[in-house]
Amino acid sequence: MAALQRIETPRLILRRWLRSDREPFAAMNADPEVMRYFPAALDRSTSDGLADRLDAGFDLHGHGRWALERRDTGEFIGFTGLGPMPPDVPGSGGMEIGWRVARAHWRQGFAIEAATAALDAAFAPDAASASDPDAAPAALQEVNSITAVINEPSRAVMRRLGMRHIDDFAHPVVPDGSPIRAHVRYVLTRDEWMRWRVRTPRSDVPPRVRARG
Repeated sequence: MAALQRIETPRLILRRWLRSDREPFAAMNADPEVMRYFPAALDRSTSDGLADRLDAGFDLHGHGRWALERRDTGEFIGFTGLGPMPPDVPGSGGMEIGWRVARAHWRQGFAIEAATAALDAAFAPDAASASDPDAAPAALQEVNSITAVINEPSRAVMRRLGMRHIDDFAHPVVPDGSPIRAHVRYVLTRDEWMRWRVRTPRSDVPPRVRARG
């Protein structure tokens, strides 16, 4: 898949990470509500290291988890994008879509808007291929998403994207007895996405995104 450095949607810019993103990213990762369905909140050093790894995915894999910037305010509000599935879970070896949005920007449809753009990049990396599914031989054929069983907000985003609940499993890095050890996996194929995009024209999920390599 071609390396897409920047994608624009009606309200967001998905882009490579900047050093100025680190402070708001660390604040987001220290928020117990944002990190409710993760093993722990992150300190500044761990958060900075995560930002570096997320951005490095673009150089390693040709895609990664884009930093999200609001077009109206220029604020960094989180990330959305693609990365390898964790080892030792169902779907290991495949690709995963994930997202995290700062609490001040919840319930405004930003996660679904950004995830839609990310899936367009995954399944139709050439902008012209959005109307011709056979024109993108480098496109991914399947994307996964995993979360804790009790993380209903993220599961709702997965369902809105047309993903199917396919597996339940115990996450190997989450301790026994933790309420977030039980996880679910959702899957979406390229064919399903192309059909879903035709059926689901909405103002918050634009039928096309403008992508720049």
